[in-house]
Amino acid sequence: MAVHTPRLLFSAFSKTKPFLFQSNNIIFRSLSTTTPASHLNPNPRTRSSTPTEKQFDSWVSRLRPGFTSADVDAALREQSDPDLALDIFRWTSLQPGYRHSTSTYHTMLHISVSSRRFSAVESLISDILSGACHPDPPLINSAIRFCCSVRRLFSRAFELYRLMLRPDTDCRPSLETFSLLLGVILNRFGKPPVCYIYLRSIRSLVRQMKTTGVIPDTLTLNLIIKAYSICLDMNEALRVFREMELYGCEPNEYTYGYITKGFCEKGLLDQGFGFFREMRNKGFVPTSSIYMSLICSLALEEKFDECIKVLLDMLENSMAPDILTYRTVFEGMCRGGRTEEAFELLEELGRKKKAMDRSVYSDLLDGLHWLQNPQD
Repeated sequence: MAVHTPRLLFSAFSKTKPFLFQSNNIIFRSLSTTTPASHLNPNPRTRSSTPTEKQFDSWVSRLRPGFTSADVDAALREQSDPDLALDIFRWTSLQPGYRHSTSTYHTMLHISVSSRRFSAVESLISDILSGACHPDPPLINSAIRFCCSVRRLFSRAFELYRLMLRPDTDCRPSLETFSLLLGVILNRFGKPPVCYIYLRSIRSLVRQMKTTGVIPDTLTLNLIIKAYSICLDMNEALRVFREMELYGCEPNEYTYGYITKGFCEKGLLDQGFGFFREMRNKGFVPTSSIYMSLICSLALEEKFDECIKVLLDMLENSMAPDILTYRTVFEGMCRGGRTEEAFELLEELGRKKKAMDRSVYSDLLDGLHWLQNPQD
């Protein structure tokens, strides 16, 4: 009976703890720290331990009876093998009188994420949500960051956030928490009306951020401005823009870029062009998408002088428009009666380095000839 009992215990135990090595030596050690393994298994022909099992036994033997979470945390940090670290983490969690601390969960979460053991990460997050440790902002933010990077774990990120809001936890959302959640919601933004649905969540997070007393930074405010600009709610975008000074934040190229693009897409070109000029006067360089949005808007409004200036400014900053933007400009100039000027501009751009490929130049030249003589 002494031989069969450990095997039965291990058979039932291994079904609930898949991370542990299925080794008789490990089970014997966990059953008794005083009885030698040879007394429990007198069969001299038992198989020898594998190198991995020997390494595990070696680390377990270093954890003396009464080990603390600091000892386990140090053991986990010294592991080069993430699977061995996970085995040690699970084995220690089963020892009587021991409970993992926040630091050991944070260390194990970092090891699992960096080694791409994603199933282990999800298991750790489930443990955190079930109250296996006392959470703190760094641990929850690390878990939220992982959930934000995996699309199917979108809802799990907000479960962790709600855990921070519970009155029985001494863990309150930080600025990093709100930035992560705002960013993951923005990644789900699409064209209307989908973006309006998620805009409600943005408004709710902003209210909760103010309620908890968290002071936003430029990055967080830019995310809010971007959300309003995508939804073309430019009044709210401008309100947040003016609040930046109250929080001691300075607008950057992204701030001006989001507002400029929002005004252009809403059809308020003058306001958008005004923010673009203010941005350039401060030395900020917009992204290529902001440049192209403004160039197309100016061309459609037949403001070709400003359009050409913005186009040349874009090229001077080592960015080139796509062929759709070029066609919008040249076709607009031809329909506006400025065909000769369009040919001159195309020749000038063709001489500039990295302004356009030769194939793009040929396509645009053929298009201009066709617009000049459509009957051909």
